[in-house]
Amino acid sequence: MSPQRQRDQCLCAVDPHNVTEVVEFLLLGLSDDPRVQPVLFSLFLSMYLVIVTGNLLIVLAISSDSRLHTPMYFFLSVLSTADIGFTSTTVPKVIWDIHTQSRNMSHAGCLVQLSLYVLFGCLECVILGVMAYDRFVAICHPLHYPIIMNPGLCGRLLLGSICISLLDSQLYCLMMSQLIFCSQVEIPQFFCDPPQLLSLACGDIFTSNLLIYFTVAIVGSIPVSGIFYSYTKIISSVLRISSSGARSKAFSTCGSHLSVVCLFYGTAMGVYLSSAVSHSPRKGAVASMMYSMVVPMLNPFIYSLRNQDIKRAFQKFLSRTV
Repeated sequence: MSPQRQRDQCLCAVDPHNVTEVVEFLLLGLSDDPRVQPVLFSLFLSMYLVIVTGNLLIVLAISSDSRLHTPMYFFLSVLSTADIGFTSTTVPKVIWDIHTQSRNMSHAGCLVQLSLYVLFGCLECVILGVMAYDRFVAICHPLHYPIIMNPGLCGRLLLGSICISLLDSQLYCLMMSQLIFCSQVEIPQFFCDPPQLLSLACGDIFTSNLLIYFTVAIVGSIPVSGIFYSYTKIISSVLRISSSGARSKAFSTCGSHLSVVCLFYGTAMGVYLSSAVSHSPRKGAVASMMYSMVVPMLNPFIYSLRNQDIKRAFQKFLSRTV
């Protein structure tokens, strides 16, 4: 910790009003080495192009093929849209910062980025839970599936997911806007990460910490509980099927979604566990890169490689475009 930062923290402990509030943040990124910057620029740019292209192709293929106008593929297109928004809130800024060799972020810009980051991240969590419910109805109640998963219910589930995500993001934004930061704050990340911001704030942050843990517990535990319950019922139902072919077909319809769920929540837990155990800010930034970039990049490959309907829709869309 720099002497200036220690001095500011001491002043904050005595009287937060004696310290000038920060108007700008400094994003340290993954590395300060000038020789590494071209490599990082190429890496971020190539990954971002793959993420946007892959997820956009899924959205266009589903929307252009009438056979894929079903609840499962409708929510898959929403998930792909959330992936594009999730990465677009952070990666373009990183690419621009490396190109211009400037890592500054205004206070207002940081709040906007944080709000959008939480919005799309929360939307992805909730949509994964909704997709698990869709698979539960399709496998456990196949005869009633068209009645239960009707367009009205799908619309309400999407609207509810967006409202929950908006509420969560605005709560984070309001909470962070009330914090006081001392002098120029250095964030050991390539984006405005809420836990990092909270740890760098001056004054009493007990209430803010409590609020973050509460919202994470609510927003995270409800979809996870729904996913766990749905797949418990799905596995129980599939194991009762006598035909091995029907059993493997039922499992294959859930394989892609289950892979994405494990990848998404596994990397998310890894990020926060590594940040709690490791004291290296750079390792935390690399872990966040896995969570915020690698997972959205792999999602299109997981769904396209394991799903014949998506493959046919891809071929049809590309042939029509050409």
